[in-house]
Amino acid sequence: MKQDTLDLALELLRRKSLTPDDAGCQDVIAARLEALGFHIERHRHQGVDNLWARKGGAAPVVCLAGHTDVVPPGPLDQWTSDPFDPVVREGMLYARGAADMKTSLAAFVTATERFLATHPDHTGSIAFLLTSDEEGPATDGTVKVVDALRARGETLDYCIVGEPTSAAEFGDTIKNGRRGSLSGTLRVKGVQGHIAYPHLAKNPIHLVAPAIAELADTMWDEGNAWFPPTTWQISNIHGGAGATNVIPGEVEILFNFRYATASSAEGLKDAMHEILDSHGLDYEIDWNLSAKPFVTPRGVLCERLAEAIREVTGVSPGLSTSGGTSDGRFIAEICREVVEFGPLNASIHKLNECVAVEDIERLAAIYEKTLVKLLG
Repeated sequence: MKQDTLDLALELLRRKSLTPDDAGCQDVIAARLEALGFHIERHRHQGVDNLWARKGGAAPVVCLAGHTDVVPPGPLDQWTSDPFDPVVREGMLYARGAADMKTSLAAFVTATERFLATHPDHTGSIAFLLTSDEEGPATDGTVKVVDALRARGETLDYCIVGEPTSAAEFGDTIKNGRRGSLSGTLRVKGVQGHIAYPHLAKNPIHLVAPAIAELADTMWDEGNAWFPPTTWQISNIHGGAGATNVIPGEVEILFNFRYATASSAEGLKDAMHEILDSHGLDYEIDWNLSAKPFVTPRGVLCERLAEAIREVTGVSPGLSTSGGTSDGRFIAEICREVVEFGPLNASIHKLNECVAVEDIERLAAIYEKTLVKLLG
């Protein structure tokens, strides 16, 4: 078995790159790419390191994207080994970031090295977009690089984000889109008073309860071929002065829409305001749109990647838009086809995160074959 992808993965995993600290991971990757003739750009914003690297000036442009930051490991005494001292046991590589997503980054690099060695006269261009701000607020990472590229008129044709997408077995899932995320803080006002004199007060919890029931029961859309119906969920409710004999003067409700391309953020806002207004409430909402939905239908990228997966693993992958958000939501603004593909996601963000050593090299082979099919 080839060892270079594993060796690079180990080098990256030893770096304690807790969000938003890159811990030198991008320096390691940039050095490998510079040796291949890539032009390297650094984009640093508010302590976040971002890397844009490109080789070639022609279309189509294939971008390999991902993040070098990882989430905290949690209680160290509950790990079977140091999360930042990667070890291989019984065919599994254990470390924080093993699945999410430093092995994907290593596979991107070695796949590119092998592709360029065998296809020095390839068509199009190859690019890397890396950030140390994916696991955090995601406000100074990929979105900033996309803004810079858009400002100078640069667009991409195909992008593979190395997120861990495999569910039951390696290679079984390609993520070809993600739902949007629209959050808000709803504050409903009442009149504070003594709980024994309710006629002198107005309880905002009681006032908003019928509206909550209607919001929870509303069918916002029916979804479409790629997405389930949009959902509205409350994540937190707070009201009260901390005493048992005081009617609160205000209740605060945190909520979220996970919405499909069948709806728009503005349409959902209007529909929620209409429901709240129909109940005669005195309220205000602070809105936060953190992600727009995106989808890449079956086409060149999905088909070529699926072919590569079948050739390497024998598995026929399905397409899915499930799960939370990813940086694909930003890249889709300047790229016509965006998908995610990577190792098994069963252990991500958990104690003893791990990935099968065998899958690391198979991942590099899949990325290399995809490059051949798109640019060879």
